[in-house]
Amino acid sequence: MNLWKVVNMVGIAISLLSCQGVLAAEPVVVQTDSATGACVKFWLQSSLKRVFLDSQPGTSEPCELIVPRNGQVSFQACVRNDRPSALNVNCTAGGGDGLEVIVRRVGYVPMRFGTTGTPASDLDCGPGFVPDPLFNDQVADVGPFESTAFWITVKAAKDAKPGERKIGIHFTFDNGSRSADMVAGVQVSSFVVQPIRNFPVVHWWRGECIWDYYKTGMFEDERWWTITRGYIKDLIDHGTNTVYVPIFCFRRETFQRPCQLLKVTEPEPGKYEFDFSDVHRFVDLARECGAEYYEWSAFWIYWGAKHPIQVYTWKDGKAVQLWAPDSDGHGPMFHGFLKQFLPQFHKFLVDEGILEKSFFHISDEPGEGEHLENYKKAREFLRENAPWMSGKVIDALSSIEYGKQKLNDHPIVIISAAQAYIDAKIPHWVYFCCEPRGTYLQRLLDTPLPKIRMAGWLFYKLQAQGFLHWGYNYWHAMEQEKLIDPYQTSTNEWWPGIPPGDPFEVYPGHDGRPVDSIRWEVFAESLQDYAILQTAGVKPDDAMLADIKTYADFPRNEKWISERVKKLLTEAR
Repeated sequence: MNLWKVVNMVGIAISLLSCQGVLAAEPVVVQTDSATGACVKFWLQSSLKRVFLDSQPGTSEPCELIVPRNGQVSFQACVRNDRPSALNVNCTAGGGDGLEVIVRRVGYVPMRFGTTGTPASDLDCGPGFVPDPLFNDQVADVGPFESTAFWITVKAAKDAKPGERKIGIHFTFDNGSRSADMVAGVQVSSFVVQPIRNFPVVHWWRGECIWDYYKTGMFEDERWWTITRGYIKDLIDHGTNTVYVPIFCFRRETFQRPCQLLKVTEPEPGKYEFDFSDVHRFVDLARECGAEYYEWSAFWIYWGAKHPIQVYTWKDGKAVQLWAPDSDGHGPMFHGFLKQFLPQFHKFLVDEGILEKSFFHISDEPGEGEHLENYKKAREFLRENAPWMSGKVIDALSSIEYGKQKLNDHPIVIISAAQAYIDAKIPHWVYFCCEPRGTYLQRLLDTPLPKIRMAGWLFYKLQAQGFLHWGYNYWHAMEQEKLIDPYQTSTNEWWPGIPPGDPFEVYPGHDGRPVDSIRWEVFAESLQDYAILQTAGVKPDDAMLADIKTYADFPRNEKWISERVKKLLTEAR
């Protein structure tokens, strides 16, 4: 076992006896008052254990750091202020011979209520302050007898030289009069991880939340486009390869400022004209950011497929709906609209060269009974009037009937219902949302991080064909055009129906850039695990994945993950 040397003095350096990428369990201690024993402690910890305000140093088990070329690995540099005075500390990191090293400060957000319906064994914490946002700065204020952490990401280029690296971490505090140094060992593997293939990943982003939070105009405002570009790039950088294009506003609540890229006018009753200029601009933006696939708005409102999507036009400077929200979605009025829109939509997709890379929705989360019948009507209409959508229709749903009757080309099944599709050998995507809870895979504020990190392993082993989640930056109160403060509430004012952290994975940065979260980073690295498995050619029935049974029955400990990542990165060719 690799051991760390610990020296208790100002300006300490900690070194590895043998640089194998092991993080220390023992802290570095800097005495600040020998009479009282007051001190500041520093330690390194893995990315799969949250550092709470009351966390004590030296509690993590050693873990090995190994990074694939064209990939990344993360860990935490932590501080404990064991004295009665405030601490202002600065953390920098570098070195690593050509590696990119990024340091971000871990922030803390209040969690008033925890996730319901979940055993304590599947919760990381109770109500209180939870570490989650990752701020793009390197300075932290630490209260008396409190802890904090800095998130350190190490990225290796595709052509990085394999071998051992040493990442130096340097802390300064007390106005620069005191310091502490540590070294993290990182092994750069010869393994080059390739991008995920044939596994679309979708996260629904909310354009209206961006303009509400940043106080911009709508599509006429260049500032909105600039800020939105940063959010789309963040999605792509975290493994989302499929970008939602809000050609229509797919929500059922009425908006004063709907996020609808398509400009629709009605020069005479029942006759419509369409302007795709903003749609074209957004598609170009997404393509420039690296989008591989494009996902389009549903045509019928969710939870029933009964009513048409709300389509807005502008009159006297105000957004006006073309029809009432409770209109018949299967009558001549809406069918007439679609018959005029669909041919022009098809031409747009062909002209843009993205038809084969597009996914289309009928209606989100339909159930059984009347919902099923409405869905059948909608699908038959589209088969007749938009046959070019064949093979590309996706929707979140759960009933096995949609799969058995082949009503949907790519059913997106909630993970609690996925086993029925697996048993029936029906290909499908998966999703989780506010549910399921309990022992099922999730990525909430109180979900243990190793459990989140298992996402990519589960998708791979259980042969999901894609993944969708509804909440990337939903900063509105649930089903209201009312902004919430995501730094203060994580349930969109709808707990217990909405568990903490489900509506958003990023926070709004004051500089116009997204503030990533720990959950978002860990989930992205789980997708990297998927990519490693795929690049290595591992079969889903490989013995190394045998412990994974279902989306509720799987390993959820750091050791299981680290052992397999190490094996893949050191043995696979």
